[in-house]
Amino acid sequence: MSDKPDLSEVEKFDRSKLKKSNTEEKNSLPSKETIQQEKVCVQTL
Repeated sequence: MSDKPDLSEVEKFDRSKLKKSNTEEKNSLPSKETIQQEKVCVQTL
């Protein structure tokens, strides 16, 4: 066995056949009320 991986398939790969996709970030920040509630819960522990 060889220590190096076989890259022959990667070299043949055609990027033009890929479909375009749009990504949307869905990482919303918590509100001030939510942060305050978390602080209260942590302090009671």
